[in-house]
Amino acid sequence: MLLSIATVFYMDIGSEWMAALTAACVILPLARPELPARVPNWVHRLAFPAILAFFAGDLWRYGQVLPAIVRLDLLLILYRGISYRARRDDLQIVVLGLFLIVVAGVLTVSLLFAFQILMFTGCALGFLMVVTIAASTEGGSAPRLAVRGVVPPWAGYGWSRLLSRLWSVADWRLLASGMALFAGVVVISGLLFLAIPRFQIENSLFLERFVVHRAMTGFNDSIKFGDITDITQDDGVAFDADISDPAQAPADPYWRMVVLDDYKDGTFKLSPVLRAAFERERTSANVLAGYGGSWGVPTWTFYLESGVSRYLPVLGRFTVMRFRDAQHYRYSTDLGLVALRDEPATMTAYRVEGMAAGADSIRDIAFAGRWRKRGPAGLPLQIGLDLSDADKAVLTRVNASYGVAKGIGTKEFVAKALAFLRAGHKYSLSPHIPSGPGDPLIKWIGSNEAGHCELFAGAMVLLSRSAGIPARVVTGFKGGTWNGYSGNYTVRNSDAHAWAEVWDPVTGSWLREDPLGAAAGYDLDEVKGDAAIAGIMDRSWSARISSLRVFWYRRIVNFDQQAQVDTARAVKEATDSSGKWLRDVIGAGVARVRAWAAAPWGVARLVRAGTASAIAAALIWLGSSGRWRLASLGRGGKIDPIRREAGRWLTRVDLVEPVTPDLQRLRYGPAPTWPDPAEVFRKARHAAASSRRRRRASSRSTS
Repeated sequence: MLLSIATVFYMDIGSEWMAALTAACVILPLARPELPARVPNWVHRLAFPAILAFFAGDLWRYGQVLPAIVRLDLLLILYRGISYRARRDDLQIVVLGLFLIVVAGVLTVSLLFAFQILMFTGCALGFLMVVTIAASTEGGSAPRLAVRGVVPPWAGYGWSRLLSRLWSVADWRLLASGMALFAGVVVISGLLFLAIPRFQIENSLFLERFVVHRAMTGFNDSIKFGDITDITQDDGVAFDADISDPAQAPADPYWRMVVLDDYKDGTFKLSPVLRAAFERERTSANVLAGYGGSWGVPTWTFYLESGVSRYLPVLGRFTVMRFRDAQHYRYSTDLGLVALRDEPATMTAYRVEGMAAGADSIRDIAFAGRWRKRGPAGLPLQIGLDLSDADKAVLTRVNASYGVAKGIGTKEFVAKALAFLRAGHKYSLSPHIPSGPGDPLIKWIGSNEAGHCELFAGAMVLLSRSAGIPARVVTGFKGGTWNGYSGNYTVRNSDAHAWAEVWDPVTGSWLREDPLGAAAGYDLDEVKGDAAIAGIMDRSWSARISSLRVFWYRRIVNFDQQAQVDTARAVKEATDSSGKWLRDVIGAGVARVRAWAAAPWGVARLVRAGTASAIAAALIWLGSSGRWRLASLGRGGKIDPIRREAGRWLTRVDLVEPVTPDLQRLRYGPAPTWPDPAEVFRKARHAAASSRRRRRASSRSTS
């Protein structure tokens, strides 16, 4: 119960309070088994009508199917936790808990799901084994409904009594069979996973359509100053990225997500012009870019965590983006960006081909054409300043103070503007905006106050536009670390960043300009490969844990036909190498035995060999006679003769079937509940003799 309840806390469906209440109602009877007897009988009679009414009201109020079903499941577990259960109710507990485990795995595709499903399987097997033994040794199951004030006998035993009873009936064969059953479940599940073709389970069950998710970041159609800074306070993983050729890995990548060009009152947002740049919505597993990609460059595979954004991070223009299955998306040829219809409910994997990772410029043929044909009506195209005359005058004075006027070339302007911003402002996550009238960003530009990345990027955009040069703000992530164990980029929310893109009419490209980045330059040859990876290598314990998550995504969540072939090949190679190792070990062992047997025999050697043989024979005798066990010990450390005799008869259950329940009671039940052992064994001998006579008679008639 507690394992399944824990899944609700990371399902993001707003049911944490109910999960906490359910956990408390499970823990209390766990600590004091007599408490359910104090529940009034009217609670049992009204429980299920009340639960159904709550479910109907939940659906009517919120209109979300899956969260309502999860809360219904929690209420059922809560009721089962505060009442004494029959055997059928115990099976319901397993089913209810398994539902929560599976739903959490589908919605989160988390590595934690693998551990939880394994733990749940082991606990469920152990739970069913215990309740089966308890039912067979108590003279039947507990009543379905408890009577107020009446505590079943087993509820008063306490944990020490329960453990001692389990110890008294435990047998090494019982434990071995349980472990073998668990191992068999794991092995068969693994083989089925390797053999069955992959499909998107969340799409097949439509679960993600029944959940309304809350966005956790500011990568949306607009940002206010401080939004990106808030994201950087979170050190959670935003996405992981694989590259097919690590020799092409850049040292300081900029992961573009959202382009914002409309500014007013301290907020940048997506203008209607750029919003229209996104094509009509399509549904496909492939996004074919119009132009700008480079065939032959490395292939990138992204694993984007849920809650980041519906805009997908990319390094630049690409030739094709491939999803695992069909997605609803809109693509902008002008911006080179992809926006999904909805923020992903689970981890989203996609592959990008033909993406130039080291480019610090984005070609834009469409904007270049509009810029050449610009006129008064074309000024709002990512150049207009929706500011008061006083604020515009401030920008003009600031530009003039460091030698910038309208008509200046882009590269010359960028060099001077970057030098001005870096000299006049320091970096700070807690900036101070001067008081007084006017636009907040303009006031910050005219001051010497420190600022965060949004202020630097916004200042670069406004200064550029004041000089007559188009510019826009880009938000996304900068940098990341290279996981030294799984060999991939890990980008965290703390790597969130904002920078500017300035238009260069000479090259027809948007130039990436980051006032908080490296000094301005236009050499496209960046540090790549081993030199780049060495500078951002992460071999910490968190990287070790993160590598397990990446392995889970690569080989389990993103498991396709090619991965099946690769995994089968890896299993075959491992089997071959293990077989060779085993043959070598056996051969070496045989050689040592031969050398030992060929050596001269003396008195001391004969004594050692005889002692070892005697010990081995004793162990074999103990094991074969059933005396070597983990439990089944009576008082004084001796094997209880009645339990031993009952166990011997139970090995011949086909002969003593009529008295099997009594024999099981003698073998597994507590001594006070035993029937008369002598009478049970007499009936067993009589049943065995009768069974043998019937078999002989049947054999003669057949002949």
